[in-house]
Amino acid sequence: MKSLVSLCLVLIFATAAGGEPQVNEAGRMKENTISVQEIPYSAGGKSFIGYLAYDASLEGSRPGIIVVHEWLGINGYAKKRARDLAQEGYTAFALDMYGDGKEIPMAEARSMSQKVGADFAMIAERFNAALEILKNSGNVDTSRLAAIGYCFGGGIVLNMARMGTDIDGVVSFHGSLNTGLSAAPGDIHARILAFQGDGDPAAPEARRNAFTAEMEKSGADYQYIVYPGVAAHNFTNPDGNTYYEKEAQMAWDSMLQFFRELFP
Repeated sequence: MKSLVSLCLVLIFATAAGGEPQVNEAGRMKENTISVQEIPYSAGGKSFIGYLAYDASLEGSRPGIIVVHEWLGINGYAKKRARDLAQEGYTAFALDMYGDGKEIPMAEARSMSQKVGADFAMIAERFNAALEILKNSGNVDTSRLAAIGYCFGGGIVLNMARMGTDIDGVVSFHGSLNTGLSAAPGDIHARILAFQGDGDPAAPEARRNAFTAEMEKSGADYQYIVYPGVAAHNFTNPDGNTYYEKEAQMAWDSMLQFFRELFP
């Protein structure tokens, strides 16, 4: 059990934007061979459309990672992150938490995210339906699974960990911390890595302290990294107006190191 609330050591690893060549850890250019596919599926009688990405040049199975979108629904950023993970050698599936594979208007985002985020049975049903798609994608080692999420999606993956979902790890980027669901000792089996800015208006100090207290009490294996001077909620998405490039890259690199340790 461990807690880390500080700047982390900067780890230098290459991360490529989707659709562009990448320099791998050996310093060699890697041809873009990322295959993507929109996949329809259903859960609870509702239709969803997710986004699968993997490197078609790799042979054999590899770890699978679920990507959970922000509160606007499955958008370009979630799909980009799925491609980025594919560039790193994972198979990634960006799930659709709202339905029909659509983004929603900003005016509807708060009410929709609150409605879905408060229904824990619905969350589990929709997440697990997407997890089955990932497991059955044909190149995933089903014994090595993880999930990442952003904002609303960060809260979703933390709640899936709280509900004891059988995956190896979850990574929450500026996620909702206090969702109304709290883990009891022994509930959490997945390792947790979470990131926040210290000026995140959605996660003031009292909420951050409550989160770490919950993690400690539950006995979770977790790391919680809070970046000083990041006075924004969504600091990782370059499409927004609250982007902190340095800290966003540090968080991504720390996630990659987390996965290297999780899936040696």
